[in-house]
Amino acid sequence: MEKVIIIGSGPAGYTAALYAARANLEPLCLEGELSKDILPGGQLMTTTEVENFPGYPEGVTGPQMMVDFKKQAERFGTRFEYKTVTRVDFSGQPLKIYSGDSLWETKAVIIATGASARYLGLESEERFLNKGVSACATCDGALPRFRGKPLVVVGGGDTAMEEALFLTNFASEVHVVHRRDAFRASRIMGDRVVAHPKVTVHWNSVVEEILGNDTDGVTGVCLKNVKTGELSEVACVGYFAAIGHSPNTRIFEGILDMDENRYLVTRPDSTYTNVEGVFAAGDVKDHVYRQAITAAGSGCMAAIDATRWLESREA
Repeated sequence: MEKVIIIGSGPAGYTAALYAARANLEPLCLEGELSKDILPGGQLMTTTEVENFPGYPEGVTGPQMMVDFKKQAERFGTRFEYKTVTRVDFSGQPLKIYSGDSLWETKAVIIATGASARYLGLESEERFLNKGVSACATCDGALPRFRGKPLVVVGGGDTAMEEALFLTNFASEVHVVHRRDAFRASRIMGDRVVAHPKVTVHWNSVVEEILGNDTDGVTGVCLKNVKTGELSEVACVGYFAAIGHSPNTRIFEGILDMDENRYLVTRPDSTYTNVEGVFAAGDVKDHVYRQAITAAGSGCMAAIDATRWLESREA
C-alpha cells in the first residue's frame, strides 16, 4: 500500500513529489508514457526557452528544467514509473489506480495531469513548434526572437485578446486572425485590441498554412478569407495559437467535480477535491494563470494538504 501516488509530472507533479518525499511519504510518481500529445514533464518538454522562472538567471530549456525538478525529487526518495493511468477507483479506501493490468493501492492521490494546448491541427504547427509556434504569449512573447518583429495571434476569445495586447509590448506589429466578423471576447477587450495602433485584425479569416523553413523557423502565414476564398500572406516570425486548452481529466469524469470546461474543481484556497484523500495541482485545475511557477506552487500546496490529511487520519 502506497502512502501517496502522484499522477502526472511537470512542475506541479515534480514539486508535489519533492515536498511529499521530504515529508517521508515515499511518494510514487506515475509520469505517463512518452506520446505525441503528453510527455513526462508536461508542456515544458516542448518549450525550448524559459526565462521567467526564478533561479535560472540565464534562462533554461524546458526539458532541462524538468530534469532538474525530477532529480531533486529523486534525491529525497521519490520513485518514478513511466506509466499512463487508464482508470481509477476512488469509491473508497484504499484508492485504486490502474494502468492497463497494473494496479496500485494508496491512501492519497495527487493529480497533476495538466492541460494540453489546442492547436488548429496543421502539420506546420507541429513542424515549427518552438521555432516560432507557441501557445503561450506570457511564456514566450518576450523572447529575443520575437522582439521588434511582426507576430500573429489566432483566436477570438478573451484569451486571444489578452495574448495580442501582451505581445504589443514586444512586437513591431500584431496580426489577429479570427474566422468570424466579430470577436467572442468581452466587448471591452475586443475594443482594446481593435483600437490598438500596433494591431491589425484579419476578420473572416483562417490560417491555411504556416510558412517557414528549418533554418529560420516561422516566416509568415497563409490566410484564407472564409467568405471570398481569397488567399493572402502575412509576414511574421511568431504564430501564437490562442484557442484554449483542454485539461487532461477524461479518466476522472463522473468521479471528481469539474467545471463546464472539465477543469478539476477544488475547495477554496486548497487543493482538496470532492473525494477524500484526492488532491489536484497545476494546470489540471488552473485555467487562469497556467505558468510553471504557479503550477509548482500548487504542487507544493497539494503535498502539504496531503501530508496534513494523512496525519489527521493517524492521530
